[in-house]
Amino acid sequence: MLEMMITKKIGNRSYHFNATGTDLHELLTEHEKLSFPDVPACGLCGSVNLRLTSRVAQDKFKYCDIKCDDCFGSVTFGRRQDDDKVYFLRKKEGGTPGQLDWVKYEPNITVAPTATTTKAKR
Repeated sequence: MLEMMITKKIGNRSYHFNATGTDLHELLTEHEKLSFPDVPACGLCGSVNLRLTSRVAQDKFKYCDIKCDDCFGSVTFGRRQDDDKVYFLRKKEGGTPGQLDWVKYEPNITVAPTATTTKAKR
């Protein structure tokens, strides 16, 4: 069994992943499943205070993201349709080649309805 450690630099943090394979080809194939580049800084505010996160939406959709702890922006990982074990960072359509699709945080603001009374005209 062959083993390789992969280090990805996300902002000011380093994340270490291990890939294993029975031969060199299998090892490199497993390594390429993490096909995203290092991300040195937030694409919105330039902060290096980034972290990897995961979440589940609607109890069924699994997402992995890079989040900025300063502006709360994020970029979401995508997965290939033909192999959902291959992860990549979403890129902006029509933008500069290689530009990641950073999304600004927009809080869901819910305003409680105000109590109003309407007097009936007599």
